[in-house]
Amino acid sequence: MALFGLFNKKKKESLDKGLEKTKESVFKKLSRAIVGKSKVDDEVLDNLEEVLISSDVGVDTTLRIIERIEERVQRDKYVGTDELNRVLKEEIVNLLKENNSTDYDALSLPEGHGPYVIMVVGVNGVGKTTTIGKLAHKFKEAGKSVVLGAADTFRAAAVDQLVIWAERVGVPIVKQGMGADPASVAFDTLSKAKAENADVVLIDTAGRLHNKINLMNELTKIKKVMQKVIPDAPHEILLVLDGSTGQNAYEQAKQFTLATEVNALAITKLDGTAKGGVVIGISDQFKIPVKYIGIGEKMDDLQVFNREEFVDSLFN
Repeated sequence: MALFGLFNKKKKESLDKGLEKTKESVFKKLSRAIVGKSKVDDEVLDNLEEVLISSDVGVDTTLRIIERIEERVQRDKYVGTDELNRVLKEEIVNLLKENNSTDYDALSLPEGHGPYVIMVVGVNGVGKTTTIGKLAHKFKEAGKSVVLGAADTFRAAAVDQLVIWAERVGVPIVKQGMGADPASVAFDTLSKAKAENADVVLIDTAGRLHNKINLMNELTKIKKVMQKVIPDAPHEILLVLDGSTGQNAYEQAKQFTLATEVNALAITKLDGTAKGGVVIGISDQFKIPVKYIGIGEKMDDLQVFNREEFVDSLFN
């Protein structure tokens, strides 16, 4: 029990450190928003709205949060500015609860899939291949057998990078030559995983977004070919977004959710940015659960997302 507590404490400390830039930025702005005020009034709410929008929470989500705080102020008759942080945290957590952002063990796999197939999508440069490597490490640590598929065959660097991660983590990888058919790589990967009774398959895909129709066709083809091996594959389509791009991450989420049935999100690079509010906005706008967040370079710096811990680290 003590060891479990220690592990959780270390995880929370890493999260606090990873979100430091956003937290610092939010607090400076929040302090200015309430300076000279003792209670939450219209002026404070206007200033708070500005703080959240400038922290990349997004306009629509910000308005929903402000609306909730207004209701609290009316209901409780008096909310002091010293209580604003607590109220803000509670309302954001409640909002995330409504948005499919359930806290569950993302590494415990549903029964009866054998293997569980995760197709990973996202534009180049968001940390997609690194996320796959770190996720493979997480699953392996959880006692699962993992097979990687290098289906981003348009960039030699993507295949090479995934090979390096496979070696680091100590898991098998299926790859073909540069320019090979991505669907063929996916087929071979699933065939190998099925033959070897693997628990998890992680398939990397090309990150081009210049033409939505081409992207849609390619991802659809990969899915159809996968289903020849495992009829209900992929079980998860994980979209990786770069949190440091702020509003651009919203646009990418929009394009990919139109192109394919994304049902899980990983938001990376939160340690190098003050735009951590993007996690709240994207979860709210797209109603897709954020499963993982990236808060650093190290192998263990991909964390399973916990909304309460995240909001606490952001506004504590």
